[in-house]
Amino acid sequence: MINQKPCYILAIESSCDDTSAAVLENDRVLSNCIANQSIHEQYGGVVPELASRAHQQNIVPVVDQALQQAGIAKEDLSAIAYTRGPGLLGSLLVGTSFAKSLSLGLQIPLIDVHHMQAHILAHIIDDPRQNKPQFPFLGITVSGGHTQIVRVEDHFEMKEIGTTLDDAIGEAFDKCGKIMGLGYPAGPEIDRRAKEGNPHAFSFPIPKVEGLNVSFSGFKTAVINFIHKHQQKEADFVDKNLNDLCASIQHTLITIIFNKIEKAVVTTGINEIAIGGGVAANSGLRNKLKAQETEKGWTVHLPPFAYTTDNAAMIGIVGYLKYKKERWGSLDQNASARLRF
Repeated sequence: MINQKPCYILAIESSCDDTSAAVLENDRVLSNCIANQSIHEQYGGVVPELASRAHQQNIVPVVDQALQQAGIAKEDLSAIAYTRGPGLLGSLLVGTSFAKSLSLGLQIPLIDVHHMQAHILAHIIDDPRQNKPQFPFLGITVSGGHTQIVRVEDHFEMKEIGTTLDDAIGEAFDKCGKIMGLGYPAGPEIDRRAKEGNPHAFSFPIPKVEGLNVSFSGFKTAVINFIHKHQQKEADFVDKNLNDLCASIQHTLITIIFNKIEKAVVTTGINEIAIGGGVAANSGLRNKLKAQETEKGWTVHLPPFAYTTDNAAMIGIVGYLKYKKERWGSLDQNASARLRF
């Protein structure tokens, strides 16, 4: 048997506030490096202009680190994959410009990647910690910027069948955390405190939205009004009830998205579920979904934590799949903040 030359993909992810670079050998991750931006913590959310400036500072050292950890030189690369969108335009432009320049300089193919497709296809990475889902499956993306239910027929045949009508679930976690005085991002802290609280201590509304779509704007408003009302009567209300508030908020948010996932399973007849995005790291959601394997016979795929937040490894796997089909990008493609499937 003749050994085929391995394909080395350098992947770049810069859609929001994390600068990430990864190297994949075929579908196996050799390195996955991320530079976080702590500057946004003092503002309680991502400041787009500051994010793009930080990407400019971070991208060269992160790419260099990814190549070193992978043990290869840039001359060994087969192609450059990058996030074209969706995301913050200024942040996307940094990664896009760098990827185009490196592709041109090395004279190797450039591959554009859709950020949300990458979250779903992170499950295709060859990793002993995860089993690959079988087609068709339902891809659930839950993050700070997106909430989607996607019917996945093939690597590149996806159809969005449900989405948020307003805010993303991750944003709801962060905004509720902010009103309670928690730092940014608040999701992990809410998750940690929820384990010590009573999820039924306080009742919050479940929005009534038709079909498989979801809404979180009204929920956020209800939480904010609830807390303000009780603080007027009791100034230290949040401090005295923080764990119970976190547990109740998390329970409601998980219920909102889970009800739609359950409805999607019934509607499509597909009971293979793969979840992705930053909120996929939430222990309450992970436990709720895994319980369905026993209760309802679902097959649930939960990604390793390294592939839940924005990372370049997921960009790299899409790059590799496109590389095999010679689905190249071009130098005249622009970054797109609202890139659709």
